[in-house]
Amino acid sequence: MAKQSHSVGPYHFLVVISVICILLFAADVPTPAFFPIDHYFSYRYDDIAQGQVWRLFSGNLLHTNLWHLLMNLAGFWVIVFLHEVHYKRHPEKLVLLFVCLCLLEGVGLYLFYPSLKAYVGLSGMLHGLFAFGAMMDIRKGYYSGYLLLVGVIAKVAYEQYFGATESVTELIGARVATESHLVGLICGLLCALCWSFVANRFKYNKLS
Repeated sequence: MAKQSHSVGPYHFLVVISVICILLFAADVPTPAFFPIDHYFSYRYDDIAQGQVWRLFSGNLLHTNLWHLLMNLAGFWVIVFLHEVHYKRHPEKLVLLFVCLCLLEGVGLYLFYPSLKAYVGLSGMLHGLFAFGAMMDIRKGYYSGYLLLVGVIAKVAYEQYFGATESVTELIGARVATESHLVGLICGLLCALCWSFVANRFKYNKLS
C-alpha cells in the first residue's frame, strides 16, 4: 500500500502541465480566429482590472511561439529534476507550489508593474521554483544551495540593470519581461520562508 500511495510522483505533474501548455499553444496556432486562446487567457493588465482575474494564473501557461514554449518546458523539467529530492516523497508539495507561484506571479505583476500590460510564459514561475529549491537545499544542509541561490539572484539583478540578451528576445519573438523574473524570485523566496516556518512549527508541535 505504501508503494501505491507514491505511484503518482512529481514527473506525472510535469507531464500534465506540459500537455496543458502544448495543447493551449496548439489550439491557438491553426485557427486563432475561431477561438483565440491568447485573447481570453493571457495576462492583460487592463482586462484583469475589469474583473478577468483568471488571467493572473492562466497567463503563465501561454507562450509567444514554439521556442518560448520549448525553452520554458525544458527549464521546468530541469529544475524539478535538479531538486527532485524535495518533491519525490510529497508530489503534492510541487503541485501546491506551482499554483501558488503562478498566482503570486500574476498578482505581483499586477500590483507592482502596472505599466506591463501583457505577459505570457512560465519563466517568472521558474525563477521562483528555482529559488525555492535552492532554499530547500540550504535547509537540508546542501552547500550547493548557496551557490544556486547566489547565481539566480545575480542573474535577476543583472537583468534588472542591463535587460535580457537580444538573442533570447529574437528567439521568443517578444520582449523578455525581466520584471516577471524579479517577481518570481521574490515569490519563491517568500514561499520557501513560509514553508520552512510551517514545517518547523509542525515539527515542534509534533515533538512537544
